[in-house]
Amino acid sequence: MDDTLLSNLPGTRDILPEEMSSWHLVEDAARKVFACYGFEEIRTPLFEATELYARGIGGETDVVGKEMYTFSDQSGKSMSLRPEATASVVRAYLQHSMHRGAGLTKLYYIGPMFRHEKKQKGRWRQFYQIGAEALGSEHPAVETEVIEMLLSFLSSLGVQSRLLINSVGDANCRPQYIDTLRAELRSRQGSLCDDCRRRTETNPLRVLDCKVETCQPTINDLPMIADHLCSECAHHFELVKQYLQEAAIAYEIVPRLVRGLDYYVRTAFEIVSGDLGAQNALVGGGRYDGLAEVLGGSRVPGFGFAMGLDRLVMILPQEIQARGKHPPDLFLAHLGEAAFHRALEVARITRGNGIFCQLEFSDGSLKSQLRQANRIGARTVLIIGEEEMARGSYTLKSMENSTQTEVTIDQLKNHFKK
Repeated sequence: MDDTLLSNLPGTRDILPEEMSSWHLVEDAARKVFACYGFEEIRTPLFEATELYARGIGGETDVVGKEMYTFSDQSGKSMSLRPEATASVVRAYLQHSMHRGAGLTKLYYIGPMFRHEKKQKGRWRQFYQIGAEALGSEHPAVETEVIEMLLSFLSSLGVQSRLLINSVGDANCRPQYIDTLRAELRSRQGSLCDDCRRRTETNPLRVLDCKVETCQPTINDLPMIADHLCSECAHHFELVKQYLQEAAIAYEIVPRLVRGLDYYVRTAFEIVSGDLGAQNALVGGGRYDGLAEVLGGSRVPGFGFAMGLDRLVMILPQEIQARGKHPPDLFLAHLGEAAFHRALEVARITRGNGIFCQLEFSDGSLKSQLRQANRIGARTVLIIGEEEMARGSYTLKSMENSTQTEVTIDQLKNHFKK
């Protein structure tokens, strides 16, 4: 047999049952908190027309140029696995005329994304994101509300984080800044890495986000976009900071903070965690008022974020992870063939009453079955043997304090209801 068939592909992984409780815990917490802010869940396809991402994200970005998984269908139409979800959500918003509803449209998503990139800690070729998009308003208070929701969500999971913000300008002021930035970069090519030299021509803003150590002195000397904002962008950023202060949300202004996708304008932000090491970004997002127009629709202001679900699960505190684990309420230990058949019947009855119940299908001794109950963390064990069957009541053993009581099936059901 080919051993390669027994291994997952590079950059992918199996999320095993013992990990899933933490994933469910995070997803359930997101749904609960986001609902409090009026966000509704949307699910878009795993693949879209390649042109959607080329237009929406930007043809010169690393994502489109180097990282997308692209293929053709039988008709020759080019399609790509989604590398991010914002373009898909905005496409769905336009296609289904969701803008016809009253007020702001608030949507969130949970699901896998795909990018062909170098494997790093907390970074995969198939990875998972939780994201949200608020569509239909340019008001800077929308940004504060979304960030407040995010921080509330992270706080509910015991995750310590910091908010970093910046303004990346808009179509009025950013082109002039990019020209200035590109001219500076062209004069400093010798001190830049290969990627930064390439980005000088294709996407100069991405140079500011470079993590290569030898590039940092040069990057620190580059002009800052904050000094080139138009009056409208500068005013918008001042209001964002004002609303954050009124909400008692601490923030740090990071002049070199940019987003890697072309559709972002004005406010850009990240939420970072010291528990993630060098690659410390947990959430990235910002405003993208021109994306709908780029995709062929009317102008729709938008603000949103994407959060690395893989990374978030990785840094969950142990005590929070324990919340997601739900061991069996009841384990059925059976002694003999007749007792096994009775245990199957009891299992049906208890499960029908919403009791999490398990039993073994082998003919193990009582001692071995109690060991198995202990291994899976069962709270109680119901012992079913010939004597118990004859008298119509069974021994219920607490695995926490080893106390034992005699119960009928009706008494057992009432025990768990209490």
